[in-house]
Amino acid sequence: MPDIDWNAPWLADWRAVGEPIACQVVAGTPQPEALNAAGHAPVRFVPQADLPEGQAYEDFIFAAGQVPTREGLHDFFNALCWMHFPQAKKRLNQLQAREIARAGVGQVRGPVRDAATVFDENALLIQTSDAVWSALTEHRWMDAFLGLRSEWALTCLWAFGHAALEKAVQPYKSITVHLWRVPQGVAQADLDAWLAQDLTPEKLARKPFSPLPLLGVPGWWLANEAPSFYADDSVFRPRRSPRLAEKPYANAEIAPPA
Repeated sequence: MPDIDWNAPWLADWRAVGEPIACQVVAGTPQPEALNAAGHAPVRFVPQADLPEGQAYEDFIFAAGQVPTREGLHDFFNALCWMHFPQAKKRLNQLQAREIARAGVGQVRGPVRDAATVFDENALLIQTSDAVWSALTEHRWMDAFLGLRSEWALTCLWAFGHAALEKAVQPYKSITVHLWRVPQGVAQADLDAWLAQDLTPEKLARKPFSPLPLLGVPGWWLANEAPSFYADDSVFRPRRSPRLAEKPYANAEIAPPA
């Protein structure tokens, strides 16, 4: 918790709520207690031990309105996401619970649960021009980050995935998030409501994600001022065939280095 850099640009929207809670946790307050005291979420945060043995995590949240929460960064950022996107988080939980009720927990989640998990853990919302979006989805990295660099000043980005934010506490070049596009007409004040409506089973099952190396965002990392930063094709990879990209959560690029 003390390692969080609240000046990091990806935490700009989270700092006002998150930093005071982090300070309480660092001072010794149990994490669920500090989160509940903030009063910003539509759920309560309870110790992990409150999750009954044999009950699925998502099903428990849906049934009890309580989120089992471990000490540490992963569940801390998950809780902050509940505070910033309460409608979207509730929608994801509803979808997960519905799929569990339909098919059970099982060894294989299925396409909707797979995609909902990817979104929950690793999504970054982006509102940008068609030119930037096309360059990103086609993995034309030099065009996206250098040729169209001036357009990033007009691009809006909102963090969502709590696993990605946990990784970014100790930044490394290959951290890769999964972009979800927000239409230009959506105002920030309406973002949560729009997202809750946009997260449909049909859309999630199509996995409409596009990977983005987080530290490549102009203005988010000093080293990317040098064009050579983007020449590293172990991070800024060529586009792969759809067959190889069916399960983005399994890609080595989203895992921390050994």
